[in-house]
Amino acid sequence: MKFLFLLYVPPAIRDDMDARAGLEAWFAYGRSLTDAGVHLGNNALEGTETATTVRVRDGETLITDGPFAETKEMLGGYYLVDLPSREEAIAWAARVPNAPYGSIEVRPVL
Repeated sequence: MKFLFLLYVPPAIRDDMDARAGLEAWFAYGRSLTDAGVHLGNNALEGTETATTVRVRDGETLITDGPFAETKEMLGGYYLVDLPSREEAIAWAARVPNAPYGSIEVRPVL
């Protein structure tokens, strides 16, 4: 079953994310996913100031600068993994390096 881990961090520490977790922690986490054979992909995302939200209402395209949701945290990146259960996904998500100071949303992929 595929899961997406959405990595949220407070914007104030977004640029400091690698320093806080330690760059090696990110590399080690990626290697552990690959070694377990569950890693399908990942990327960091540019800041919310680069986001554009597109909606189509009544045939009109509405474009808004900024992220879809106004939150105190920003979406900083993601991991796409293939794991046998939600419980294993949660266990892997708890090991993401920014989990101690951010949050990880675990979402099954259809």
